[in-house]
Amino acid sequence: MGLFGRSNNSGPVIKEQAAALHWDTDDPFLFASHHLDNYPKGNERQAPPYEEVKRKDQGNDYHKLFGYRMYTGRVTPGFQLHAHWGYETVTLVSKGYVDHFDSLGNQGRYGYGDMQWITAGSRYHHCEMYPLVFQDRPNPQLVTQIMINLPLKDKNTPVEITTVWKEDIATVDGDGWKATLLAGSLDGVTAKVPHCTSWAADPAHHVRIMKLDMEPGAVFTLAPSEAGTRNLYITETGAKVAGKEYPAGTRLKLKPDAEVLIEMLSEPSEVWILEGDPIGEKQCQWGPVVLANNAEVRKANNEVREKELENWNWEYVNQKQPLGTGRFYKAADGTESRPKEPETGE
Repeated sequence: MGLFGRSNNSGPVIKEQAAALHWDTDDPFLFASHHLDNYPKGNERQAPPYEEVKRKDQGNDYHKLFGYRMYTGRVTPGFQLHAHWGYETVTLVSKGYVDHFDSLGNQGRYGYGDMQWITAGSRYHHCEMYPLVFQDRPNPQLVTQIMINLPLKDKNTPVEITTVWKEDIATVDGDGWKATLLAGSLDGVTAKVPHCTSWAADPAHHVRIMKLDMEPGAVFTLAPSEAGTRNLYITETGAKVAGKEYPAGTRLKLKPDAEVLIEMLSEPSEVWILEGDPIGEKQCQWGPVVLANNAEVRKANNEVREKELENWNWEYVNQKQPLGTGRFYKAADGTESRPKEPETGE
């Protein structure tokens, strides 16, 4: 698409770039992914029909044949056992469910507006499966996952995991729009970052992770920020930003100190804002590991391969909850939490 590249005007947009399934980001963020899949009715295994799955790229399916991807899943969609080391993941499930099992003994099911925040300073293994819970209707899935780096002083610290239910996530309502705050503030409302180790936990770092749900014709004014970096992501439908129309699947790198007008066009959609001060450290990344240098990363990746199953006490690497399970989180010590709001299956 010819529109993408560095902006030539003097407005608030610095750079225009395609951003569909995977999003480029700026420090302190590492990466983001936006999974929108139209899964069919589920079967007794909470999976798509075998006749469809067998035609897909088993274990590495990132193509939308039949309207959905299997990712690394072979029976149920999602991400089989894999590692994280040296960074955080913030996952918001707008539609559908995610089944979570990990090497620490934690498990759960969250979805339809819930968030999971994992601060994996040290080696951590888990699976994230997308169960097709409805057998009488399609199972649309929309999951956005944002990866935030950790400074070197916080690498190899204990892993922290928190599931935040939809009713506990900070929101702000406007005229035709609703802001969901996973980190940062808007109009006097501040999101609670669950882990003090997070770069986002210190207000001095100006981290904001915000999802805007906008109705057709809605207008939102993004005020100037003190953050060092600011990016905006247009998702399912087009939008007008700073007076210019952009298609779905667009990333705009913005000047943080400029006011930006966001106008939704003829269809509703999500718009994401990622802001923050850079960590600004030289680090090294390969595969699921982000540490100080190449030697540390090589050693860590070897450990990941050698010890992947060492603390995996679940029956399968693609473990999922039984059919009919509601939303819950159960820690390794047996403590359990459930949302106050009833299941909606929206």
